[in-house]
Amino acid sequence: MDYLQIKGVDSINGTIKISGAKNASLPLIAMTILAKNSVHIKNLPAVADIKTLLKLLSNLGATCDFHDDKVIVNTSTLNQTKATYDIVKTMRASILVLGPILTRFGHCEVSLPGGCAIGQRPIDLHLKALEQMGAEITIQAGYVEAKAPNGLKGCEIIFDKITVTGTANIVMAAALAHGKTTIINAAREPEVVQLCEVLNNSGINIDGTGTAVLTIEGRAGKLMDINEFSVIPDRIEAGTYLCAGAITKSEITLTNVNTHHLGAVIAKLEEMGSSFSSTQDTITIHPSKIIKPVRVITQEYPAFPTDMQAQFMALATQAEGTSIIEERLFENRFMHVSELQRMGADISLNGNVATVNGRNKLSGADVMATDLRASSALVLAALVADGITNIHRIYHLDRGYDSLEKKLKNVGTDIQRLNE
Repeated sequence: MDYLQIKGVDSINGTIKISGAKNASLPLIAMTILAKNSVHIKNLPAVADIKTLLKLLSNLGATCDFHDDKVIVNTSTLNQTKATYDIVKTMRASILVLGPILTRFGHCEVSLPGGCAIGQRPIDLHLKALEQMGAEITIQAGYVEAKAPNGLKGCEIIFDKITVTGTANIVMAAALAHGKTTIINAAREPEVVQLCEVLNNSGINIDGTGTAVLTIEGRAGKLMDINEFSVIPDRIEAGTYLCAGAITKSEITLTNVNTHHLGAVIAKLEEMGSSFSSTQDTITIHPSKIIKPVRVITQEYPAFPTDMQAQFMALATQAEGTSIIEERLFENRFMHVSELQRMGADISLNGNVATVNGRNKLSGADVMATDLRASSALVLAALVADGITNIHRIYHLDRGYDSLEKKLKNVGTDIQRLNE
């Protein structure tokens, strides 16, 4: 099993190219199920979750040709409608195939999903919405079985809470449904926006893209032609590397980045003392010599993203004062706290609120990644720790970060991947 060994550094410097967004790529790959042509997707990140979903589609009968950052997916040869446990168990986003397979074939079986253990992320909102669209759903032997032999029917759907994968799933299901579907309290994340834009450019009439109310005109089962497109830059990867610059008090430039997607992250880094300069697709962080404490509350986009909470906790350990981090989306997303404490961090928990007392001198230690974003928090802490830090179970990291050690090496980090 691989692990990362990182030696603390005084500073880093250079340029990092941001890869395509994993969280945008997954629904876009699932969307190819709705196409009658071979779909060309560019700017895909080479991460484990992408490879897992492509393997799932291959098992269903699709052909997937993935080279460098490009993939050609042909789902016209799909001959299976059952997504089995052996693949779905490794990645919750596998549930994204439920909507498109059901709306195309009228039948689908998907194993209940796995993935990071950061708390309850129930799929009941997905299932309730599909039932409203006329699907018959049963759960047995660990599988969701959905049937809609006469096709799904458009209707009004009100999500009780904002769900990103739920919104994506129902948008795809609605694309081939009969009639009009309106989704109220839809997610507004850039990843959902791109899905809607690609579908809209492929002949699906979608109104309200980027708002909390989406209206989708279904094609009554008629498959579509999907033109070649590029995945948007990964805002979470970009935010992570901006934190790397901030925590090491180093000037770092990111390329292939969309700064409009980073508003909440940039605002908090500015509160902590950093300043920025940017062009159309680059951003440079000019960190402060003194890191100020901050209050962070995670909420749905466009507010501060839960996927950046762990990284800011690592950064807060180096602030001059006490920071407060409140996690409002996932109840178990503080599992990195105990690992940061092993490195000397002064963090206390009270329910969903973490109090981080800086400035702590961190020391290298053996630590264990517990989920994807926790992994990157440990990397950030290791950059400023005295001595050597060994980060184990980095298969979590590989699920979402493309070539992390290579990118960090290129800006002067003493990091290597080893096998234990």
